[in-house]
Amino acid sequence: MARRYSSARYDIQFVAVEPSIVTSSGVTLQMHSTLADCAGPIDTLIVAGGDAVRDAVNDGALVAWLRAAATRSRRVASVCSGAFLLARAGLLDGRRATTHWEACELLAQAFPQITVDPDPIFVRDGNVFTSAGVTAGIDLALALVEDDHGPEISRMVARQLVLFLRRPGGQSQFSAAMASQPAEREPLREVQQWMSDNLDADLSVPALAERAHMSERNFARAFKREVGMTPATYVEALRVERARGLLETSHAAVDHIAVRCGFGTVETMRRSFRRRLGVSPGHYRERFRPAGGGRIERVA
Repeated sequence: MARRYSSARYDIQFVAVEPSIVTSSGVTLQMHSTLADCAGPIDTLIVAGGDAVRDAVNDGALVAWLRAAATRSRRVASVCSGAFLLARAGLLDGRRATTHWEACELLAQAFPQITVDPDPIFVRDGNVFTSAGVTAGIDLALALVEDDHGPEISRMVARQLVLFLRRPGGQSQFSAAMASQPAEREPLREVQQWMSDNLDADLSVPALAERAHMSERNFARAFKREVGMTPATYVEALRVERARGLLETSHAAVDHIAVRCGFGTVETMRRSFRRRLGVSPGHYRERFRPAGGGRIERVA
């Protein structure tokens, strides 16, 4: 798609051990060439993931080919569990990487020399990229296009593919609600839901404990035990998530968004954004709001 909107001259080639492969869903893919026939420089080497990776990591010839191919590639990337193949080839040693959330712990245990970050949808460390599962590969591909041809081309491709926007690599694999778990006790579940609907309210531990009819100490302990994070961490994650959405979809001033999402001040929101996403709110809006300029949502 990037070729349609730019001077891109991408030539996509499928390469595997055999001339054709049958996917786990039963679809047969015809390869452009086998590994033995794939010679010469490679611009971007992308390793796919999937159930077959379990066996592929023990294929010495494949791993050796991958290690050698990386030396003639401008950049190397993996999608989902393809990170295990990069790891086995030693291409992630001393680097930060990610993979599908379900496999992050296993990757960290099997390859302790890698700094595995289970949160981002994709990670770039030098010229090596790793992404989370399935659709995160789309975000990674758009990031590669942006590296090559700039953010406007990347946004045009995303719009043509009916993608709302390209998610930044630092975005969590899960929303705050998905990353957490519903509290077991009804009072805590009700407070949890109320927090999402009232981000501009007082969400301090004393205020939340009073709403749950619990002591502050008991509330804080029970919340962390049942939800999986402290009340303060959960509140910050919810507020950053809501602010991200408003920055992406509206033309509201940053200070208005800060108030609406309960940060109070722009500086507080800026600190939270840098802590969780690694960018300022202004930079986030500049990079990740879809082009077009039309007002999508009015924020009072």
